[in-house]
Order: sequence, then structure tokens, then C-alpha cells
Amino acid sequence: MRRFLPVFYILFFLASATFAQGKFTLKSPDGNISANITSGKTLGYSIALKQQEIIGFSPIGLKLENELLGNNTVPNQTSTQKKARYNELTLSFTKKYKVVFRLYNEGFTYRFITHLKDSVKVLNETATFNIKPNAAAILQETDNYTTWEGRYVKSNAVGTIPLGKRATTPALFAYPNEVKVVIAESDLFDYPGMYIKTEKSGFIGEWAQLPSHTVMGSWGNFVSVVKDRYPFIAKTAGDRSYPWRIAIISTDDKQLLTNHLVTELATPSKIKDPSWIKPGKAAWEWWHDALLPGAAIPSGMDNRNTRLYNYYVDFAAANKLEYLMVDAGWSDNYDLTRINPKNDIRAVIAHARSKNVGVFLWCVATTLLKDIDKNLDFIQSLGAAGLKVDFIDRDDQEAIKWFELIAKAAAKRKLMINFHGCSKPTGLEKTYPNIVNYEAVRGAESNKWDYTINPDLHVLTPFVRMLAGPFDYTPGAMRNKTKEMFKPIDPGLPSAQGTRCHELAMYVIYNQPLAMLSDSPTAYMKEDTVMRFLSAVPTVFDEEKALSAKLGEQIVIAKRKGKNWFVGGMTNWDEREVNIDFSFLSPSQQYQAEIYIDGPGANGSAEEYLYKTIKVNNKTILPVKMAKGGGFALYIHP
Repeated sequence: MRRFLPVFYILFFLASATFAQGKFTLKSPDGNISANITSGKTLGYSIALKQQEIIGFSPIGLKLENELLGNNTVPNQTSTQKKARYNELTLSFTKKYKVVFRLYNEGFTYRFITHLKDSVKVLNETATFNIKPNAAAILQETDNYTTWEGRYVKSNAVGTIPLGKRATTPALFAYPNEVKVVIAESDLFDYPGMYIKTEKSGFIGEWAQLPSHTVMGSWGNFVSVVKDRYPFIAKTAGDRSYPWRIAIISTDDKQLLTNHLVTELATPSKIKDPSWIKPGKAAWEWWHDALLPGAAIPSGMDNRNTRLYNYYVDFAAANKLEYLMVDAGWSDNYDLTRINPKNDIRAVIAHARSKNVGVFLWCVATTLLKDIDKNLDFIQSLGAAGLKVDFIDRDDQEAIKWFELIAKAAAKRKLMINFHGCSKPTGLEKTYPNIVNYEAVRGAESNKWDYTINPDLHVLTPFVRMLAGPFDYTPGAMRNKTKEMFKPIDPGLPSAQGTRCHELAMYVIYNQPLAMLSDSPTAYMKEDTVMRFLSAVPTVFDEEKALSAKLGEQIVIAKRKGKNWFVGGMTNWDEREVNIDFSFLSPSQQYQAEIYIDGPGANGSAEEYLYKTIKVNNKTILPVKMAKGGGFALYIHP
């Protein structure tokens, strides 16, 4: 049967897309990116940037138990939308399913939507990303489905990566002409998280199959460990939208630092009144083993009692920190309602409340889930502000459902959630904004054990992992070391690689709505000027502008909160000089800039820094030198 479209509809459509029988071309609003979409024997896409192909033809499809969606068919209906932010093409295949394609100026995305009865078994999904073989790759390789805190592996060319290598997403690919492509996903519900795996023509998506048998094991028998799996990846509703598959595209590394496409594509907030959700900074005892050198009270992990935690509360209140994070030990790891008698957590929370400090409490995910309503009611009765939920360590369909279950149940009780030991975010923090952070990053805890957390990684992670959403890196180390002086320490007081100012810059550069001050309060008390910055810097901002960026080399970014601006800069192990252009400031307005820069001896003594104040306006250009592993931080206010 021949299909006809009204003339006005065709004219509207041609502004952003063209099509022939089974072939469609979609363009980004600025016209720079085009996607050629083909249906028929195989449904798929290719992407070109300024007429140069960057992703070759990539088949897509959804393999259900009794049907393969995407093959041997052409759409019987097409529709488009032209928005300010994107152009969209929807291909409908009978009444059973459709595929929505979008092109933004900063990337391409698509998703399947099915309209089937009852539930369906998804045996597998075809999501192909045929990256050109000459592109370099930065991948967090993994041989399991249980960790998102691994090291990034750099490969000079995709074509040299062994077949069958699996990596987490986001995954970054760098072309010789400065173009970057980042593969990611968004709006993940009731479905496993996506990995990618090398094949002959590029990469294909891979998903953990649904567990059929689990046992308690791994860390302290905290983790639900998968022992066997069903031969399918999901059993889910037949009428639903599947996750967005995303190829973020940039021509300038600065663009990656402010790309929020994963969050933008996520389902809007389901919390009608989020006014009770308060991001902020937290004092935290775990990283420094609760040691308080010079304090007048006993400290250390064996002395985690009411008096010790009240000390942390007083420190938080005195320095305008919104929270105290109480890590493992306040209750039985297997029964949240059995409180450690050494630590009267009710009294600690009451003391904190009297000082306008909220308290987060750590717990094991599987313990919480044993009776989530009973346990969350108990946490609420204590007066806690939220929970740090740890040791999920899975992203199969069952585990992904836990994230929403916990966030939704916590929201009913006005509790915030910080997920640890977890998979990467995919926008759920937009749907449930009481999720104030995720781990899923190789963070400062590794300073206790190895040498992998260093300035080279610090200026790489924001270009890859941060595109998925916030991460709880837990910065704030006050024992800052050069590459030559650093060594892992555990137990005891650990240190961190990079300069003092490099560490301060993380509070501006990293996306962390709930941010830790990971070191000892007594270490901060010795540094009034450092605490001035840490007290002032917010954890969420109203505006951001990337000023300078080079993948794996350096980052400079400015962020505004109200009338105040904060600028953070970091370099890798190479010292360098940058010019800060203050043109982001309001014209005809004078500001005072409080500046924290590496000291002249920081290449040998990483804790050395200079603090000064200067007058600036939007015409100011300030040269700043960064030491090896160095950085700077600015607090700018009228």
C-alpha cells in the first residue's frame, strides 16, 4: 500500500530530515551532525560530523522471546518534531513498536518503545557502535558485571583492541581531528545496564542476564552474588520505553565538561515538592580512620563513640558544613535496628539538629532491602537526613530495580540517598532528586591501597565518567604529595597525589551534590584560609563555563552560584601556565577574587600554596602557573 503525507507535513519535515523508501536523514539543529537511518533488512544508523563519517553503519534491534524487532521491515508511519534543542524522527513499525531518533548539537540518541500485551522476555538487544578503527579509546575495561571503579585503559587505535574486550559505559573515543565520541545511556528502568564489547566492526552493547540464583558473599557476606542466570536479560512490561542509547559528540574538549545529555534525557522528577532536598558538604570519618591528631579526646576507629561524633558535628557546624556522614559501625551491618551501644546515634543526631547539621548513616544495601519499609521507618525515626547505601555491586535488571525502589521509598520519608558500591548513574537522580550522589568512580579511597589515583586520572575522569552524572570522589586530602613522595597508607592517615590547590579545585570541577571533606577536622583547623574556601564553595551551581580543557592534560572551569563565581583548575603531572579570562563576569561590576595557587616550591612540597586577594572585572586576564600535579581555586564575589 502506497503511503502519502500531507504537503505541509512534508515541508515541515524537510527542514530537519529527508527520507526515501526505508532511508532517512536526520540533522542536528545547527546542521553539523547528520544521521543516516536505514530500515528494511536491518534497522541501523550511521553518523557524520560535517559530512565526515565518524560512526559507520550500526545495526540496532531488540530480540524478544518470539520476535526480533528491527529486522526485515520498513516503517508504516513516520513523524517528526523540531525543537530548539533537538530534531526528532519516530519510525513506527505496525502497532507493536516504534523507534525514536534524536539529534542534538552535542550528540545522537535513540530508543525503542514497545506496545505489547502483558510482559515480555528480552533475550538480547542489538546496540552497535561502529567506531572508526583509527580512533583512540579510553575504556574502563572489566571482565565482570560487578565493578565501576576500575582503571581507565588507553588504546591508541580501536582496531588494535583484542576482540571480546568488555568495558563499562560511558566510554570515550578520540579521533585524530580532536573529535570525541562518548557512548552512554540514559533513563534506565527495569532493565540491565549497558556495557560495550569489541567486535570486528567496532563495538556492540552487552548486558548482564537476569540472575536465577544468588547467594550472599564477597565483602563480609554483604553482597548478593550471582551464581546462575536465566537465558535472557530482562523480563519486563510489554508496553514501555527502553533506555536511550547515546553517542555524545564534541569538537572541543570543553564541550564535554558541560555536557548533561544523559540527565536531560532522563524522566522528569517524580517528587512533587523537592524543597526538603538539600545538597551540601559533609564531614566524614572513614577515609582518615577517625583520627584527630591534636584533639583533646581519644580518636581512631576503636573510639567511634558518641563523644567522637559530636566532635565532628561541632566541626561541621563551625565551618558551615551541612552534614555529617557516619560510616560503617553505628549499627549492626546485618540489622540496622541494632545500634552500637558505644555510639548513641540518637543523641548524635539530636546534637547535630541543634546545630543545623544533618546526619547521613551508612548501610549495606542487602540489609536495607530485607525489609525496606521497616528499616526506612527506623532511619526516619532516628531523625537522619539520609542514607549512604553501599555494596550493590550489580547492574542486572534486578539490581537496577533496587535503585528506584530505594530512592522512591526514601523519598516518601524525606530521606536523601548516596549510592556507593554501585553502577554508574543514568539520570535516575533527575527522576528522584533525593539521590544526591553515586560512587561508581575510582575515588580517593584508593589512596589507601595503590598509586592509581593521581593527577593524570583526575583530569581524565571528568571527560568520561562525569558525563553519566555526579560522582562521589571524596576529595579534601590535606596531606598532599608529589609523585616521588607519595605512598599508600592503610591503616592510618592517608595522603593524596597532587598539590593542595589541585585538591581544592576538585570542589569546583567535579559534579558532586553531596561532597565529602574526607580528611581529619584537626587537619582543616590548622588551615584557616583553606577552610574559608571549603566553607564557601557550594556543591550545586546555577551556571557553568568551561574556560580551558584538554583531555587527560588540564581543566579550567568557572561556575556561578547566585552572585558568586568559583573557578577551579587542574593539571596532570606536567606543570603548565594558563591565562584565566574573566569575561564570564558581569560587565560594569567589580569583584574581589580570593586566589589559591601553587606555591613556588610546590613541585617539591605539594602542600605549599599561596593565598591572595585581588580586584577583578570582566576585562581581567590573570596568568596562573600550575606545578606538576598542580592546580588553583578562586572564590570570586562582589
